[in-house]
Amino acid sequence: MTKYTHILSNFRNRHILVVGDLILDQYIKGTVDRISPEAPVPILLQQEEFYTPGGAANVANNLRSLGAKVTVVGRIGPDIEGDLLKNVLKERKIRTSGIMSDSRVHTILKTRVVAHQQQVVRIDREKVVDDSDGRFYDEKIAPFIHKHFTDFDGVIVSDYGKGIVQPPLVDDLTALARKARIPIVVDPKVEHLKFYGHVSSITPNRKEAENALRSLEPDTRRAFGILQTRLGSLDTVKKSGMGLLNYLGIDSLLITLGEDGMCLFEEGKEPLHIPTRAQEVFDVSGAGDTVISVFTLALAAGAKKMDAADIANHAAGIVVAKVGAASVTLDELVRSLKEHK
Repeated sequence: MTKYTHILSNFRNRHILVVGDLILDQYIKGTVDRISPEAPVPILLQQEEFYTPGGAANVANNLRSLGAKVTVVGRIGPDIEGDLLKNVLKERKIRTSGIMSDSRVHTILKTRVVAHQQQVVRIDREKVVDDSDGRFYDEKIAPFIHKHFTDFDGVIVSDYGKGIVQPPLVDDLTALARKARIPIVVDPKVEHLKFYGHVSSITPNRKEAENALRSLEPDTRRAFGILQTRLGSLDTVKKSGMGLLNYLGIDSLLITLGEDGMCLFEEGKEPLHIPTRAQEVFDVSGAGDTVISVFTLALAAGAKKMDAADIANHAAGIVVAKVGAASVTLDELVRSLKEHK
């Protein structure tokens, strides 16, 4: 813990830019004690309804819970859900001046109906429109980013494949981040692997990494020494992960492995396996958002990649012991680091 004290103390002094696909999560909770006479479906007696940040907005929420300053850049539709999302973020003191309205889309809404702590159904409302012509980026996003970029100490790109993350955005952010010498980390979408250029790191989970490996042509896999696409054993993770790092040409790759912890790959170094710190696992939803948040914030606070990954691993161990897409507080993180020093 002693070696991380300075890093953690810097969390509150760092300002992170989060760019990506914004989602509003709605929860409707209640009880079920009878079946509808209209159809063989349960009748939920609603007792509670609330909204939480989702997608890139949940990444921002994780950063804020650790005390960092956060600015979100993304798009919403001209609708009440967009206003609700901005209000939810403002309540958490997350800066929303970079959230732009796009008349072509709806604000993405994911409604979860929960009965007796069990999710009954999820209803998604979204209209995906790729910003492939770059017009929305050029007219609304780029001017904001260029005007305020000197305010930031790190960048996270949260790519859920909903249309906002395109090559011009990533190229611009990468160039700005490298010039400013600040970390830029991506939560990747497999279809967009070659978008990410020379970022500091990407943070796929095991399944995402496997899909990325399968997306490569067999000749390409062989050229980079990738013999297997199923990351079953730790030895396979290390060999195939190093091949993926070399193929992408990025600074580092952090693959999260659930109950097996995570593995960090850096150019010119041996892969580093970090065993999980989780004592109990109740829910892994949102764990990826926690990992990229803590990893990037630690890098922005001066940590080396191996130390940032270790701190992020502690955070992941905390969040999977909670139910739902939870976040980690600085106090919880400090306590975990002390207990496992």
